[in-house]
Amino acid sequence: MTFIVTESCIKCKYTDCVEVCPVDCFHEGPNFLVIDPEECIDCALCEPECPVEAIYADDDLPDGQSEFIALNEELAKKWPVIDSIKPAPEDADEWRDVSDKLKYLER
Repeated sequence: MTFIVTESCIKCKYTDCVEVCPVDCFHEGPNFLVIDPEECIDCALCEPECPVEAIYADDDLPDGQSEFIALNEELAKKWPVIDSIKPAPEDADEWRDVSDKLKYLER
């Protein structure tokens, strides 16, 4: 099992989850975070820290979010590790409850 960052994170990119990760498995893109499944130790510390509930165990993903398993794996290989909290984008709260955000993902 590993944890997966899902669509809710796109354009919100709160980094509260990064601060509690003991193994630095988060990677940062322009407007999204991902978890490296090879580094994740399944500690579950990140899941309750996410203010938009974007992090799930891979076997508990909500309907329509399974494609994020492969997306986390792919992008973790390309994006740099993030290991400390950063300010959220200025418009993050405006994107908080928006659905169908995959089209806004910047690679």
